[in-house]
Amino acid sequence: MTSITRGVDMILRLVIITAFTVLVACVVWQVVSRYVLEAPSTITDEMARFLFIWVALLGGAYTLGQRRHLAIDLLPVITRGGLRLAVNTSIIAAIALFAGLIMVYGGMDLVSRTLATGQVSPALRLPMGLVYIAIPFSGLCILFYCLTFLTDLFREGRGPNDQDGSAGFGGPLD
Repeated sequence: MTSITRGVDMILRLVIITAFTVLVACVVWQVVSRYVLEAPSTITDEMARFLFIWVALLGGAYTLGQRRHLAIDLLPVITRGGLRLAVNTSIIAAIALFAGLIMVYGGMDLVSRTLATGQVSPALRLPMGLVYIAIPFSGLCILFYCLTFLTDLFREGRGPNDQDGSAGFGGPLD
């Protein structure tokens, strides 16, 4: 599982870095074209917005997978044994439920409806479904990371908020 996780991490990193690089180039060109050439580029403006959506959603999934997401970890820290295992399992289940229902299921519904209506972006003439597919794709990445968190939790006692290999209490069942 760790080699698969490393592969997913690497792919997400490459996509995020590439998208962010293009995003920065679009914004720089937008500034140059607006203030130096006095002819703002509508294409780079729209492209920057769409890339920002992708970077934000994929970045959130990647950050979750790196266990660097914002978390209030009071309950996992103060509990021990079986209760700690139940708390961490509940946290992972809540994240997975949101990712599965809202992001994957709801996102795919949004993508299919948008593609069915034929909605396209004004400047690039891209089908908006291609922009919105970032939502279910990120949701699938989050579900994958939730699966790895569950595996780590039951094998090593490592919860979704534990940065290093130690759970701090000697394992899930102390």
